[in-house]
Amino acid sequence: MSLHEDFLSHLAQTSPYPIALDVIGAEGCHIFTRDGKRYLDLVAGLAVNNTGHRHPKVIAAIKDQCDRYLHVIPYGEFMQEPQTRYAAELASLLPPTLDNVYFVNSGTEAIEASLKLAKRVTGRTQLIGCRKSYHGATHGSLSLTDNTAKRYRNLPLLPDTDHITFNDPDDLERISEHTAAVVVEPIQGDAGVRVPEHTWLRALRQRCNDTGALLVFDEVQTGFGRTGKPFAFQHSGIVPDILVLGKALGGGLPMGAFVSSRARMDLLTRDPVLGHITTFGGHPLPCVAGLAALEVLLEEGLVNNAARMGTLFKQLLVHPRIKEVRGEGLMLAVDLGDADLVQQVVLGCLERGVLGFWFLSCPTAFRIAPPLVISEEQVREACAVILEVLGN
Repeated sequence: MSLHEDFLSHLAQTSPYPIALDVIGAEGCHIFTRDGKRYLDLVAGLAVNNTGHRHPKVIAAIKDQCDRYLHVIPYGEFMQEPQTRYAAELASLLPPTLDNVYFVNSGTEAIEASLKLAKRVTGRTQLIGCRKSYHGATHGSLSLTDNTAKRYRNLPLLPDTDHITFNDPDDLERISEHTAAVVVEPIQGDAGVRVPEHTWLRALRQRCNDTGALLVFDEVQTGFGRTGKPFAFQHSGIVPDILVLGKALGGGLPMGAFVSSRARMDLLTRDPVLGHITTFGGHPLPCVAGLAALEVLLEEGLVNNAARMGTLFKQLLVHPRIKEVRGEGLMLAVDLGDADLVQQVVLGCLERGVLGFWFLSCPTAFRIAPPLVISEEQVREACAVILEVLGN
């Protein structure tokens, strides 16, 4: 059988219509396929490859660790330098109340663990998410996602869950003394990149303070410079009680984490012991890759570049068929107001060597989330292709 036939026959599929590019390489902002084509990547593995594909410093760190050791023990038992150094570096960039890191395997696993921690800290059971949110595909994460199309085949989900409307101050009254945690994306991703008012986020913080509920920020997509700040919560100046990370956290390798205070995290160590446990969390390869990527992010000014290139995208993407370009930094949605037109534009760009992608919960827009190393020349190239396709 051919590789394409094996792909369709032996790999479980996520949809009936995969793009099915036959990838043989990637470098910087480009992906290369077996048929000799080169694609300008405006997706970055869905906000994973913030430092670009195969950054030399990240690759060197992975190779060096491969010569030392791989998995040696489930998380937490041995002192491993990659885990410890990365956790310390993350803590140095975060507020003092976010000084303790627990590494897991993915963003959705970090969400699940944060829900357990919130219940343990508060002794409460109610969990609140936002309408049109997305936190992952596991049962707890899906329980917080108020999307019937994603949920209905998996019922029943977690009991005692509720949802508030993102950016609606009146709905904050639903948060009460029964609420263990409110889980919010500081910028909603899958909903089509919805940026909240800072006044709403501050009111949300105050409501959680007043009721004793923990505020959990899901920064799986928004973290590590994606929005033009190291972390998106820094736009508003408020600090969550638990911070959830993933995607770019592993420098291109799979990893998630949840971060809180040492006092809160210590509750997971007793009654029962191993209140949360993972075999592969904090694996040394994603830890060294993530630390190297974080160093690249800071040393090469990629956070500022994300802000500048995001502004340039907004300046260049002007067309009668573009209703809005919204977002922060290089987390953008181009809203065309028409789902069929979005399909035509994404596929038309793909034919011309520019890789864009859809939103599951906002079919009238397509996403722009390239590696943060993207240059002005590449932004102009991408915008020229998008406008050409729209013109046709």
